[in-house]
Amino acid sequence: MNEKRRCNVLVVDDDEAYCGDITRALANRRFFITSAATIGDALAQADRNPPDFVLLELKIAGESGLKLVASLHRRHPDARIVVLTGYGSIATAIEAIKLGAVYYLCKPATGDEIVAAFHHEAGNAAVPPTAHPMSLKRMEWEQLTRVLRAHNDNISGAARALSMHRRTLQRKLAKHPVRR
Repeated sequence: MNEKRRCNVLVVDDDEAYCGDITRALANRRFFITSAATIGDALAQADRNPPDFVLLELKIAGESGLKLVASLHRRHPDARIVVLTGYGSIATAIEAIKLGAVYYLCKPATGDEIVAAFHHEAGNAAVPPTAHPMSLKRMEWEQLTRVLRAHNDNISGAARALSMHRRTLQRKLAKHPVRR
């Protein structure tokens, strides 16, 4: 990209306060920012002002941001998409990359981490494997998320597959996952 031109960034997050913080952090780094709080608004913004970079939350107004990753990647294949979420899981990270995202970050992330993710080109073979295995709670959350994705985010279908009450599954998924 031309270094003299200010790059367009589309920030998609329904958390108004966090979106404002990220917008300010990126604007301070000389990016031109547009923002959206819904998937429909994000697609309209991207069509009006094609983004160079997209930063999007995984859960947007109750919908999966993975749908938006796929749509944006189809419409704007040169845009570099980074998923930033407080609901990080291995399953959603893999799906985001398969659908066209270039990187996946867990909240909170700094402006510098986000900019580095935008420019992320290749994997890093020097990253060491974790020294600690995942906790049982984290493994449970990962499995629940995996089954939910396999049922196209249908809570009732996933609950039946897990032989679990729908409300129990919703309660378990609504909790923020533990870090390990």
